[in-house]
Amino acid sequence: MKLLVIGSGGREHALAWRLSQSPRVHKVYVAPGNGGTDRAPTLENLPLQDTGALIEFVRREKIAFTVVGPEAPLAAGIVDAFRAAGLRIFGPTRAAAQLESSKDYAKAFMVRHDIPTAAYATFTDAAEARAYIRAQGAPIVVKADGLAAGKGVVVAQKLDEALAAVDHMLGENGAFGAAGARVVVEEFLDGEEASFIVMCDGQHVLPLATSQDHKRLLDGDTGPNTGGMGAYSPAPLVTPALHNRVMREIIQPAVQGMARDGIPYTGFLYAGLMIGPGPDASRSLKVLEFNCRLGDPETQPIMLRVKSDFSETLEHALDGTLDQAEIDWDRRTAVGVVLAAAGYPDAPRKGDPITALAPDTADCVTFHAGTVTDNGTLRTSGGRVLCVTALADSIRRAQQAAYDAVNQTQFEGRQFRRDIGWRALAAGKRHD
Repeated sequence: MKLLVIGSGGREHALAWRLSQSPRVHKVYVAPGNGGTDRAPTLENLPLQDTGALIEFVRREKIAFTVVGPEAPLAAGIVDAFRAAGLRIFGPTRAAAQLESSKDYAKAFMVRHDIPTAAYATFTDAAEARAYIRAQGAPIVVKADGLAAGKGVVVAQKLDEALAAVDHMLGENGAFGAAGARVVVEEFLDGEEASFIVMCDGQHVLPLATSQDHKRLLDGDTGPNTGGMGAYSPAPLVTPALHNRVMREIIQPAVQGMARDGIPYTGFLYAGLMIGPGPDASRSLKVLEFNCRLGDPETQPIMLRVKSDFSETLEHALDGTLDQAEIDWDRRTAVGVVLAAAGYPDAPRKGDPITALAPDTADCVTFHAGTVTDNGTLRTSGGRVLCVTALADSIRRAQQAAYDAVNQTQFEGRQFRRDIGWRALAAGKRHD
């Protein structure tokens, strides 16, 4: 059968790569794809982004089903359009995607359904937001309400930073346009972050492997926030006991809450968690955000660990039978290291030739994100360029394998962290 993956990032490359491993899958189209999907023999880029043109292509080529990677087409209603055309597509509807496309909607939803999250207030008036921030004090978190390509969150350690963030988002020339016309101001939560991603069919839930990413640009989780500079799976932080709590206190209430609200949730659901210190049964557990798709870069190590036929899992999700599905996970650890362009995250430089790539092996794959093929030359085309992802018997060995491949990968101005996975190492729960 033939499949379609919508998107152009590292998440979509990893998803398409995994689907292409299925003996049942003849070809995976990626719309619009990137330089990496363009070079893969089992993948084919499709230079289409218009929903109507995609629907016409899917009908003409008899695509078995479509999977949506990024949030923007979900928020725009691509799932609604495909379903109206009688086509199989995995992802949330436009209404359900509000869990990500509106921070205010998500916060109100969590409060309404008793899902633990940070205290918050929403503002459209900058003066009112500034007054609230002064009353609350710092540290404090300021978020643009809408989609802002991962750049709409400011974790302000000082009052001046928070006030500047409000002016940046709500000022006359707001940085995020309509996405920032409303801001959510949240209490600052301390602890350790983890990513918890599941698949939903409207009623049933299938958890994916646990993972943790590194949001900050620089080693030691310092520097500006980014879309993610690396990730690893599994996350030792999420013990079996904590996993059960997340399912019981967060995931099931979210899926059941959407159904009660008349918006059954289908698709990938990502809960960004803040986990406090202490014994698993008593440590604080709160939702920082919901995303309506797979995380990036968490997808890359997660997909590298999938051993079973992922196309069968997706068909169960489309058929409403996720309760009958299982995923066979590689017991080893996967570590993904992001290589970013010069100037990222504020002003990433584009067009640098990628002069060397580590060869892909069974246990180490370079997933492309911001790359493009230009007259036969692979060049950078975005902020996060590549995610070098490796599997090994321990976090330390996976880390070493990934960095060995990173050292074989060259383009001018490349930026990468040298400590991806340090939290798992520090936890002392995995040893060579």
